[in-house]
Amino acid sequence: MTVTSEQRFGEFVVVRRHEGQDHVAELVLDRPKAMNAVSTDMARSIAAACDALGADRDVRATVLTSSHERAFCVGADLKERNSFSDADLVRQRPTARAAYTGVLELPMPVIAAVHGFALGGGFELALACDVIVADATVVVGLPEVSVGVIPGGGGTQLLPRRVGAARAAELVFSARRVEAAEARELGLVDELVEAGRDREEALALGARIAANSPVGLRAAKKALRLGQGLDLRAGLEVEDAAWRSVAFSGDRAEGVAAFNEKRRPDWPGE
Repeated sequence: MTVTSEQRFGEFVVVRRHEGQDHVAELVLDRPKAMNAVSTDMARSIAAACDALGADRDVRATVLTSSHERAFCVGADLKERNSFSDADLVRQRPTARAAYTGVLELPMPVIAAVHGFALGGGFELALACDVIVADATVVVGLPEVSVGVIPGGGGTQLLPRRVGAARAAELVFSARRVEAAEARELGLVDELVEAGRDREEALALGARIAANSPVGLRAAKKALRLGQGLDLRAGLEVEDAAWRSVAFSGDRAEGVAAFNEKRRPDWPGE
């Protein structure tokens, strides 16, 4: 797959665009010497890349990938943390949070392509995505209580929304690692593919998603996210507000016209 453009955010994060996938962005975790352990600098770069992607109306889908062959991301950089004073940890916390919320709050659909180890904050980055495509080598888990902390990148909130409160409690409290087949069975990942194919399959899914209305995609994601945890009546009001935001858009008019004229839509994106 030919890279048509590349923008680096700091030393450890890259955003790429590919030939034939004009509306798909690949957000690459690129700290291979540390298995993508999230340092302060890397966290800052993830947040900056997400800010740029969120403002780019041309991006209809983002795929979060890793440049390391054996790991997606092993979580927080504990070597760096070992040198922190309490004051350092307090100062670093907003930077760390901004990385995870940056992924979580991207307005377009986001797919994680996960292989090898996705542990702690690494798994939380994947949980912040809308869909997780994993290959047969994947090992996921939230082991934070084994080092005296708790999942602090959204894990205690995102995991129960995926697998239910009791299952999430068992996984968090036990700090155990879960391999590919069980991860798929429990719903910790959404699609399980052959070893080495997670990125390819995730990018292909991104391309299928990006063929749809950018206005519709962002509104649908907003409705899905805001409706979580609400009762049905309140959720339907969220859905209705999202519907009203697209019903009179140029994309809606183009979509209906293209359907009736039996052609592919040319989305205006507004």
